[in-house]
Parts: sequence; C-alpha cells; structure tokens
Amino acid sequence: MSKSKSGGEEKSNMKWWQLSLFGVGCTIGTGFFLGSGLAIKMTGPSILIAFLIAALGTYFVYDALSKMTSKEPLKGGFRSYAKKAYGKWAGFSSGWVYWSSEVLIMGSQMTALSIFSRFWIPKVPLWIFATIYAVLGLAVILIGVKVLNKLENILAILKISAILMFIVIALLAIFGVIDGDRAIQYPNSKSEILPHGFKGLWSAVIFAFYAFGGIEILGLMATNLNDPKEAPKAGKVMLFTLMIIYVVSIGLAVMIVSWNQFNTKESTFVVALNAYHLSFVPHFFNATLIIAGFSTMTASLYGVTSVLVTLGEEGDAPASFSKQGKLKVPLPALLVTMLGISASIVSALVLPDQIYEWITTGAALMLLYNWLFILASSRKILELKLKEKIMYSIGALFILIAVSGTLFHKTSRPGFFISVAFLGIIGVITLIMQLKWKKSKKKVLNPWPTA
Repeated sequence: MSKSKSGGEEKSNMKWWQLSLFGVGCTIGTGFFLGSGLAIKMTGPSILIAFLIAALGTYFVYDALSKMTSKEPLKGGFRSYAKKAYGKWAGFSSGWVYWSSEVLIMGSQMTALSIFSRFWIPKVPLWIFATIYAVLGLAVILIGVKVLNKLENILAILKISAILMFIVIALLAIFGVIDGDRAIQYPNSKSEILPHGFKGLWSAVIFAFYAFGGIEILGLMATNLNDPKEAPKAGKVMLFTLMIIYVVSIGLAVMIVSWNQFNTKESTFVVALNAYHLSFVPHFFNATLIIAGFSTMTASLYGVTSVLVTLGEEGDAPASFSKQGKLKVPLPALLVTMLGISASIVSALVLPDQIYEWITTGAALMLLYNWLFILASSRKILELKLKEKIMYSIGALFILIAVSGTLFHKTSRPGFFISVAFLGIIGVITLIMQLKWKKSKKKVLNPWPTA
C-alpha cells in the first residue's frame, strides 16, 4: 500500500509461485468449508458440475485482470482499469461496490470465526471473539504487506494440509481400511446425482463461485510481482490447484455421505467424517476453519483498505484516506473500514440469522458484479483476440448463470434484491458525483467569470 522504498523492495522480492500460494491462501475460506454444505444440500453430487463452471468462469475473469496488470500495473487494480476503460464514474462505483460487499462479508466471517471459537469456550460472548479477530487482522495489516504475504503462505499450506488429510481419511474409508457406522453408498441414478433437477444445480452455482472469491485481491497483489507479466501464470497455477482440491475433496465427501446429511451448521468435512469416530477430527477441522476464515478476512481487509487508499488519491473519497502518516497504512482508511466491519458484526449479532444470511448473499453477488466489470474493462483496454473474446463472453455468461440462479431459491432470492438495492444506492451517489465532476471541470476550463 505504500510507495516507499520498503514497498519497492517488497515488489522486487515477490515471485509468481508466491503469488499463487498467496492466492490459494486468501481464497480457501469459510465460503468453501461451510458454503459447500449448503450447495450440496441444494443440488446433491452434481455440485461438482457447479464447481467446474465456477472454476472456469473465475479463470476467465482472472485471465482478463492479469493481462491488464501485465500490460500496465496500476495500484488500484480492477477499479483503476474500470476507470481507464469507462471514465471516472466506473472507477468510483466499482471501488465503492467492492468496499461495501467486502465489509459485509468480513463482518460475517468474523461472526463465523466467533461461532467456531465457542466450540471450545462456549460461555464467552460472540462479540468478544469478534473484537479479538478484528484487532488481530488490523495488527497484521499495520505490520505490513510483507508479513501478510508470509502469513497467507503459511496458512495456505495448513489449509491444503487439512483438506489433503480429509482426502486420505475418505479414501481409507472407501477402501474399507477405516470402519464407520454406515456403508459407502455411491450415487448411481439421475435422482441421486441431481436430486432437485437442473433448477437446484442452477441455484447452487453461486455458492461454488463463493468458494473462488478473492481474485480481486490477487489482482491488487500482482503489482508486487518482480515481473508483472508472470501474473497470468500465477493465476493459472492457483486456479488449477484450487479446482483439483475442491473437486476431489467435495467428490469424496458426497461419495461417503448421502447429500441430504449436509448442512450449514457444520463443516462439510466434519459431517462426512462423523460416522468414523475419529475424536481428533472435529477439533482439527474447527481449528482449520478458524485459520481459513482469519486468513481470508485479513486478505480482504488488505484489499478494501488498498481500494480506499486509491479512492482517496484519485478524489473518489476524502483525501485523508490516502495520507500515510507515521505508519505505512493510512489510518483514516483503515478506521472507516473497521467501523464498517463493526456495524456489520453488530447487525450479525442483533438481526435474525436468516436476514443476515440474505445481506451476506447480496454482498457476494456484488463481488460478481465487479467481476463483470473486469471482463467489460478488458474489452476496452486490451486488444483481444477472437479466442479471448469467446473466453471472456463465456465467463460473463457463467457469472450471469450464478447471479440469476439466486432467484430460484428462497434462501438466496432476498440476497439478490438486497444486492440490487445496494447497486441502486451507489448508482444514485455516482450520478450526484458525476454532476459535481462536470461542474468542477467547467470551472477548470473557464476559471474567469464571463463579462
């Protein structure tokens, strides 16, 4: 976030594989460990199709973003490309849509982390845990991007290790090495593979996309690469790794447990292994959930603060948001983000669970709207070949499938309308700012009053 010498040193030290590992670290989170359970309940074993659609769609979006980064690394990432492609209004609205959605999502992540922590200490109030995680996340950001990189790399290895451990245990169960309370039942008919038909699959695609959320942060971090032209390679390796991890682990989960056993109260993997009486598993995966949630929350905190800084630098937010002070991180920008997160946490604890789930779904949909903006920006900034035009069009189609699928499920439907309401509010503010920018431009062009 800083343009200081130390920031320059960080930039020159980052290799493409480090960015890939960072991407894995800031992507595998509660959206995968918990959201996959809801998705399986909606569509059964066919969730694997949804994950393949999401993986391909995410790859096309990141490909467009990384190629724009390779051509011209910009500190503001996706919102700077939107501004360059379509004008000031696009950068302004894109930045604030992203900030709003991530603040809401981070609030839900902190609430989830607090619930997981109460697994061990049930009597401690949720708000105390939420405050502790917020302070820890703030501390990581204040220490610096270099520490964030190392932390995400370490946590990425821990999370991958946990999923690999599940894969090994699941394979041992399938081959009869470990005995459980139930026999392995493989889905072998259309009704078992696609229990709620194509409408159920359509509704579940959005949750598969949730599991890949975080490429915007990867785009912001790509400017720290020693060679920005290696950003596409980093993204390919990251997304291929994630796709293999997700498809294999979820595939095994739906093989050893009937799809209707999954829920949103427990991790997909804990549910899958419950019948095998491995006493350490709930504790191990609970710790993994906390690690996953904290790392994605910290990466998101970095992302939204970076966006606020560039908004302040370019006049799309108060200029104080870009002032560094003694610390490398602009405190006003960080303070505004923390206030937003605090409000989000309070609403999570006060409002009924269902209402907050709607808000979180709406926020995640807003992230996908930004992905559409990334694809649209690439058409203006890059000289696209026919192959790339087809790829990015398919990516946009997959995102629209995910967004429209929320209309077919009662839990997701209110989130769609909440996301539209947020877009409407930001749209009105953007219109007001557009009028203000036009007036300012006229004054600059004609500073002297006419006779």
